[in-house]
Amino acid sequence: MSYPKHIKRDRLVSHEPKTSSADTSLLFIVIFLLIIGIMTIFSAAAPKCISQGLGQFEFVKKQAIMVIIGLVVMCGCTKIDYKKLEPFTLPFAWFVVGLLLLVLMCGVTVNGATRWISIGGIQFQPSEMAKLSVVLLLACAFKDNAQITYEKTVKYFFPIGIMLLLILKQPNLSMIIILALLGVQMFFIAGGSIKLLLSAFVVGTCGVILSIKHSAYQMQRITSWLHPELDPYGKGYNIIQSIMAFVAGGFYGTGYGNSRQKLGWLPEAHTDFIFPVFAEEFGFLGCLLIIGLFLAFLQRGLIISQKCPNQFGKLLASGITLVICTQAAINIAVSSSMIPATGVPLPFVSYGGTSVIISLAMVGILLNISKKRMRTIRTYER
Repeated sequence: MSYPKHIKRDRLVSHEPKTSSADTSLLFIVIFLLIIGIMTIFSAAAPKCISQGLGQFEFVKKQAIMVIIGLVVMCGCTKIDYKKLEPFTLPFAWFVVGLLLLVLMCGVTVNGATRWISIGGIQFQPSEMAKLSVVLLLACAFKDNAQITYEKTVKYFFPIGIMLLLILKQPNLSMIIILALLGVQMFFIAGGSIKLLLSAFVVGTCGVILSIKHSAYQMQRITSWLHPELDPYGKGYNIIQSIMAFVAGGFYGTGYGNSRQKLGWLPEAHTDFIFPVFAEEFGFLGCLLIIGLFLAFLQRGLIISQKCPNQFGKLLASGITLVICTQAAINIAVSSSMIPATGVPLPFVSYGGTSVIISLAMVGILLNISKKRMRTIRTYER
């Protein structure tokens, strides 16, 4: 279309960027995992609720409330531009350090581990918040380059080191392993030196071995994993009962609600060992479903990271994706006796308020990164 010569056309770029919708595939994956979690928690926790004189819906109601809170937090994080999180990285890190110190001073001890803070009857686990904090710190540290300088060490790695020491004191070696693996993964994605990675791996492995040797608690876990039959009613009990759940489930499973291991045989059936209960009820096909969902989550997260034009966003997206999928892999490996037992919940599925809220908050940030930001071009005629 031609315009008269006396009409001039100006193309002005607006200052406010226009964003596309978030990644719906990732959102559906998370919603599906949350539904599976609610269903499995009800099935796994109902016998325990009844044995404690509570209503059979007690645990699932609490988890549903936490899921709703988590979804609200996720929606809020989805609307906040991820670039605005960078200035709050250090204050949030020191806040988490303060909470971890509070755990050591007046934390709640469960099964020999002091990992929780109880305020007004509500318990939460600060080490779950450390996952998000470490992701933010590493994304800030490596956004320009993967070099480890004195300034970066003081500013970013020092608070991470304090967190690791405080978490080790709880003790929570499983969280240490998750955060250490996260650091290696993000350093590699940022283009870090392979030699330095190998050196860090050797030092880290030696540190874990020394920690296990000097901790009777951790050494017992290794021994019970290698030879659970030596103490079938003690340290090896959980592993044996978990394997029995997988065997009973077979290929198709016993059907929803028909797990026998949850009837007092498998401790922590609604938390750390929820995967064997699901495996018993839905069989090998059910296991493939959950593993497939986490693999799909990994794929979508890495695609979001790859497409992000900002290096801080790339690292943030990859860090969130990897920390959630690494935790899921460890939980599944523990449940199937592939690695020694650790107290790691299955993200979005296991019972636990802090875990589901922090996981959904991280998903909200990931969804925000997935939005494509484009400057709108408007044409004015005069």
